[in-house]
Amino acid sequence: MSTFESLVLARVLHVLGVVVWIGGVWMATTAALPAVRRGALGADSLAAFQAIEGRFVWQARTAVLVVGLSGFYLLERLHLWSRFSEVQFWWMHAMVCVWSLFFLLLFIGEPLVLHRYFPAWARRSPERAFAVLHWVHIVLLMLAMVTVFGAVAGSHGWLLFP
Repeated sequence: MSTFESLVLARVLHVLGVVVWIGGVWMATTAALPAVRRGALGADSLAAFQAIEGRFVWQARTAVLVVGLSGFYLLERLHLWSRFSEVQFWWMHAMVCVWSLFFLLLFIGEPLVLHRYFPAWARRSPERAFAVLHWVHIVLLMLAMVTVFGAVAGSHGWLLFP
């Protein structure tokens, strides 16, 4: 495989990973969690949430790993490290921050905190527990959308701080 082809493949994998990962956050935030909160998926909100989350979490983890590995490969092969010292490439910092946040949530927070403490909280106070979970998803989705907007615009030459 030529260098050009490997760079194209890395970009394709990077974008596909972002689509799966952030698309899943969008679906969870705008469709699944609201349905769980209003009981549209059955009376047991926790069971409904766990059924959805259990099916998607490994897809999200895989997508986040693909995005991280392909992003690092692109940074290294294209010698883009210097962009982190220039304010007009703020979206590069945002990508790393959002990626790091989701990596920590998916690989540490979700298995060590969410699985350990959320079920008891959701049984005790389902309205409050799912409202907080939904709010957290909304904040994460907004951070991700601002980052995607900045990354697409910036990588195509539209720089907010020329």
